[in-house]
Amino acid sequence: MSTVCQICGKGAASGSRIVRHGLSKKKGGIGLHTTAVTKRVFKPNLQKLRAQVGGGVKTLTVCTSCIKAGKVKKAGKATKKA
Repeated sequence: MSTVCQICGKGAASGSRIVRHGLSKKKGGIGLHTTAVTKRVFKPNLQKLRAQVGGGVKTLTVCTSCIKAGKVKKAGKATKKA
């Protein structure tokens, strides 16, 4: 599955996981000290979605913020003809 939203282009962002030890100054200590910094990845919340694109139906990988904002027109369920 793709790690990029096909509507807005939102993708993974890098950051850090910071480990701190010690008692904060507010609580009477000498302050928090950073003991470890590890690289990490923030991934977007992507969902596979059947959407109406042009005149047809296409499966897209879309972030949930685009779905909530209404940037995607969901495709209805296929109806069975009797």
